[in-house]
Amino acid sequence: MTSVRVPEALPSAPALPQNLPVAPAFGDRSIAEVLTSAAASLGVPGFENRLNLPAAKRVCVVLADGLGRNLLKQKSAHTPFLRAVMQSGQGRVPVSLDSAFPSTTAASLASFGTGLPAGQHGMVGYDVLDPGQDRVVNMLGGWDAGVDPQLWQPFPTVFERAAEHVDVSTVGLPQFSDSAMTRAALRGGRYVTATTSHARTAAAAEAMAGAGRALMYFYVNELDKAGHRHGCQSPQWEHQLEELDATVKRLSATLPAGTTILLTADHGMLDVPVSQRIDYSADPDLVAGVRHTAGEPRMVHLYLDASEGDAGRARLIAAWRARFGDRIWAFTREEATAAGFFGAVRAEVGPRIGDVMIAARDAVAFYDTRRARPTALEVVGQHGSLTKAEREVPLLCFQADGKRAPRA
Repeated sequence: MTSVRVPEALPSAPALPQNLPVAPAFGDRSIAEVLTSAAASLGVPGFENRLNLPAAKRVCVVLADGLGRNLLKQKSAHTPFLRAVMQSGQGRVPVSLDSAFPSTTAASLASFGTGLPAGQHGMVGYDVLDPGQDRVVNMLGGWDAGVDPQLWQPFPTVFERAAEHVDVSTVGLPQFSDSAMTRAALRGGRYVTATTSHARTAAAAEAMAGAGRALMYFYVNELDKAGHRHGCQSPQWEHQLEELDATVKRLSATLPAGTTILLTADHGMLDVPVSQRIDYSADPDLVAGVRHTAGEPRMVHLYLDASEGDAGRARLIAAWRARFGDRIWAFTREEATAAGFFGAVRAEVGPRIGDVMIAARDAVAFYDTRRARPTALEVVGQHGSLTKAEREVPLLCFQADGKRAPRA
């Protein structure tokens, strides 16, 4: 089995702002422990079962993009099956986890797929600076041609390591089968494509039925799409939550009896009103000395010209705090490292992180309209920051009953 060597971390700064929230619980109760614990529960050597999952012969991990724990609790009337699972109790398995930081799909799915924090796997935002090219590159759906996914994220994935011992499969949409994101952080095993939720559950049942010990990853993205477009308090989002509930119920009915099913998510979400979607590039003080802007609207990376130094960073942070007060957290790369937000940070990864970072504390989002597409300001549901709504995700664990699903 390929071993994972964790390189030395960047030195962390001793000073730490007192108002920063605690870091994700990497190594204990975070999204990075889901697949590693699932592999350990199957008896795959080299992994620890940090989440106390029950020993299993087969495990299916359902990841619902955008399903925050708070939202699942708020909207439980729309999830009769999952509500019954939550009410049944789950032994020693935690019911909530931390997403990676930032609380965005690229960072969290990479932590999920590798078992590592973002400071190690290097996918530290939705889009970030590539220091080698001196340009901002996308980490999700539009990778730069000059970035090799397997060099940017060089560690073996959980799937690659587990596939030496058990059957490993991913069930998802065809467009993700060979995406840069998949090649960077979710490579390994076989990829089973299907489009509709019914087709995906049928494909999952077929793939699992012929396997012995098996680890399956089942990705659901419709909830996140509805949240971005309509908001997580919209009827459209609630409809997709009902669809997710039905999908998990079908999996329980059609996967082999006794299969452990885990349901989790990569991040939560909150709605940002139009009036609070702010063009920060219109204020010269908020971009003074800034060479590049990147990140999420709720977790902005600001990269300064080299000539700015510590004084320039201090002036920039002061300008943001003067403008937005306690509506934001404003901190430096070194402060984020000292706080443990990215976990241990590899030397190669450090320059990908903003010199200054702005994280939203309330329902506000920040845009650089010099580079953001106009449609970006139409997004309602948002995530990326350190609030409980964005960073706390569910973990449900139960066994499939293996009965045939009733015909509609």
